[in-house]
Amino acid sequence: MIPLKKITQLTLVIFMTGVFFSCENSLETIKEITSQDTLPVVKAYHINYTRSDSAKIQVQLISPLMEKFDGNDAYTEFAEGFEVILFDSIGQKTSTISANYGIMYERTKNMSARNDVVVKNYLTNEQLFTENLYWDRKKKTIRSGTFVKIVTPDKVIYGDSMSANESFSNREIYHIRGELELEDDEPQKP
Repeated sequence: MIPLKKITQLTLVIFMTGVFFSCENSLETIKEITSQDTLPVVKAYHINYTRSDSAKIQVQLISPLMEKFDGNDAYTEFAEGFEVILFDSIGQKTSTISANYGIMYERTKNMSARNDVVVKNYLTNEQLFTENLYWDRKKKTIRSGTFVKIVTPDKVIYGDSMSANESFSNREIYHIRGELELEDDEPQKP
C-alpha cells in the first residue's frame, strides 16, 4: 500500500507538470495576441492634424480615432472615419475627401477609403459619391473601381468607375450609365 504522503506528492508533481506545460502554450498565445501586427503603437482620439509650408496650410486631417500600426507594412487606420481638407497656395479650401473608414500605408503613401466616400471640389462646386476610393498621395490621384455618382451644378452623372486628380477638377468616368440634366429652379425672365 502506498502511503498518503507519497500519493499527495505524486499528485502535486503531476499537477505542477500540467500547469508548467499549459503555461508554455498560454505564453505562445499571448505572444501571438500581442504581436506588432495586432496592437496599435499609437492610438489617438479627436485628431485634428494640420500640415503647412511657409505658414500656409496645405492639408488638414480630422478624425475621431486614429490607430497607428508598425511592422513591415506599417499603416494608420481610421476605423471611425476621417475628413481630409486640401488647400491651395493662398490657403483657400479647394477640396475634401471623407469616408466612414480609411487606411493609409506609410511606405507607399497610399490611402484607401470606403463606406460613404464623398469628394467635394469647392472651386467647381462638384461632388463625388462612391463606396470605395483609392488615393495615391505621391501621384496626387484618386480612383474608384465601384459605382460612382457625380453631382455638378447642372447635371448628375452615374458611372461604373472613375479616375481623377486629387482636387477632382480633372476626371474620367468609365462606363457612364446615365446623365441627368438639372433644371434651374428660378423662373426664367422674358
